[in-house]
Amino acid sequence: MEFGGVLSLRTNACATLASKNGAATAQRAFLGENSRVGVGEITKLDLGLKKKTSLRWDGKRRRPGATSFVATSSLETQPQTMYFTPPKIETKADPKGTAAIILGGGTGTHLFPLTSTRATPAVPVGGCYRLIDIPMSNCFNSGVNKIFIMTQFNSASLHRHINKTYNLGKGVNLTDGFVEVLAATQTSGEKGMTWFRGTADAVRQFIWMFEDQKMKDVQNILILSGDQLYRMDYMKFVQHHIDTGADITVSCAPVGESRASDYGLVKVSKSGRITQFSEKPRGPDLEDMRLENGSVRLARDHPYIASMGVYCFNRQVLFNLLRSKYSLSNDFGSDILPSVVTEYQVQSYIFDDYWEDIGTIRSFFEANLALTSEFPKFEFYDSKTPFFTSPRFLPPTKMDNCQIVNAILSHGCFLQECSVQHSVIGVRSRLDVGCELKDALMMGADFYETEEEISALLSEGKVPVGVGRNTKIKNCIIDTNARIGKNVVITNKEGVQEADRPQDGFYIRSGITVVLKNATIKDGTVI
Repeated sequence: MEFGGVLSLRTNACATLASKNGAATAQRAFLGENSRVGVGEITKLDLGLKKKTSLRWDGKRRRPGATSFVATSSLETQPQTMYFTPPKIETKADPKGTAAIILGGGTGTHLFPLTSTRATPAVPVGGCYRLIDIPMSNCFNSGVNKIFIMTQFNSASLHRHINKTYNLGKGVNLTDGFVEVLAATQTSGEKGMTWFRGTADAVRQFIWMFEDQKMKDVQNILILSGDQLYRMDYMKFVQHHIDTGADITVSCAPVGESRASDYGLVKVSKSGRITQFSEKPRGPDLEDMRLENGSVRLARDHPYIASMGVYCFNRQVLFNLLRSKYSLSNDFGSDILPSVVTEYQVQSYIFDDYWEDIGTIRSFFEANLALTSEFPKFEFYDSKTPFFTSPRFLPPTKMDNCQIVNAILSHGCFLQECSVQHSVIGVRSRLDVGCELKDALMMGADFYETEEEISALLSEGKVPVGVGRNTKIKNCIIDTNARIGKNVVITNKEGVQEADRPQDGFYIRSGITVVLKNATIKDGTVI
């Protein structure tokens, strides 16, 4: 017998007897349970051949986990050949073998002034949540409990929220997992004296942490963004990554013409493999990224496929990329991915559910107000996959003779004889008699003022936290702890698109008035 290598076989494995010219006969042979073939072990196989046989590998991997071999009768004048391919071995994605790295964002210039004193993932959203709660909750709901959060700019409030919400024993119970904050720091050596210069550089600077003993069972690493609104089962994403035999998988979503240039765009083959990656293309480069007919079926008004900035890397592939050829590359989207699509197996995962990249004041504002619809495309609450946030233990909202239409009211608010339409009202908000809010996002407050404190402030001509009597507000974002006096009008009647008035407590971005955190808008002000 001639055979090289060892093969483990299943009970239901079968082989087909074929002639030398490849014409298959009807003869089939079934292999014994848990048969294992090696040199000198041919007696463990009942191939249905009475003659002496020899086995050899054919050297071709037909699919992941399956290798064919050939059994031939060496005594026949016309040797007969038996080709055997083991059944496909299914590998199920295991949450314990997956870790997540959530990127805490850069300077947050696109969401300024909301990011003037906080990191992007710490920006309030939906009335009582923070943006960081989105990827964190998606991880927990997917069973992924090994989580690193990388922070750098304005990270104090983000750290505070993470500690309150995801602290073991106080917030979510992670059992054998962990949540670790990796704040930008300086280390020895010339390279260690720089801050994070991009998404890839941030991961590279802490690569030693991802090789720790507690990560020994991790095979796949998720790279997640902290400024998006979506609900995803990450294990379906990882399963797709495994099934396609990918080195890197990029979660993608269809986008329309108007916003295509805001994203990294990809072109894919019929098999889903990414053949081209272009970061925020414009002009002819944008047109080149338009989807080719037949490659992927998309709606007519969504002719482009955008990267969501959600990646799954084989652990060793990620480390090799960051340490070798791309050791000087700082960003995944603009530096690494456009190049590796020709060198590695980079697959797409088309995400067909709600996804909103909250990268601008306009998109952030519209995504929040969209939550107030009767049948919103996205909801924070789902009985099977809820979103977690800081447990505040606030009382129910109290309303007295108010008119509320298509609005979200968070916990612990006090509303008195006011009108709220198509608006989101954050925690601990106070709206006084005669207030009118329409198309507004009010983020609420971090603390309460007592009735005595409010009376004292009013008697001194000062402004309490909240919105005062007879104030009219439209098309506006009111940041936390803002004090807006009585008889104020904030409507941007003249339609100003951009304005910087920090000395007066507000900015205007894309036509939306943004009242600053802790700002005071005096009685009778008109904006």
